[in-house]
Amino acid sequence: MSRFRHVKGVIGLCVVLSVGPAWADSNPFVGRWHWNRAQSTLPAGEPVPNDVTAEISDADGTHLKWSLTVVAPPAPPDVETFDAPANGEFHPVSNDTSAAFRLTGGDLQATFKGTTGQTDTMTCTVAADQKTMHCSGTLSDGLGHTASYIDVYDRM
Repeated sequence: MSRFRHVKGVIGLCVVLSVGPAWADSNPFVGRWHWNRAQSTLPAGEPVPNDVTAEISDADGTHLKWSLTVVAPPAPPDVETFDAPANGEFHPVSNDTSAAFRLTGGDLQATFKGTTGQTDTMTCTVAADQKTMHCSGTLSDGLGHTASYIDVYDRM
């Protein structure tokens, strides 16, 4: 279970939501984000993509809509989308992955689950200047092995 295949939301991208109606007009997570390879830390053995871009187009505290593009040649770019409630309940992302998102304060908490027990749990925050998003996560293979990572994204 490649972390980048299942972390397609955060990235977002990330993905990346508002805390509530007060942020509706100035949601710090909404926008285009570019993965910063130099400031990110991958788990040992994790393949390094050439490029990752996340776009969060709707994040109002109750709903999340995002798109993540991962470029890892020789394969063509992999694009995944998520368009569902941000209520902490799991919703399908692909045939083999489901995801749940929840807002707590200024953080976005995301959990991705694979069909054989793998998980990817992360928390993302946006810097005060709203130019950087920082996501800390933990991968689990479902057999008791875990690895931590940090993904940093710059606003485009």
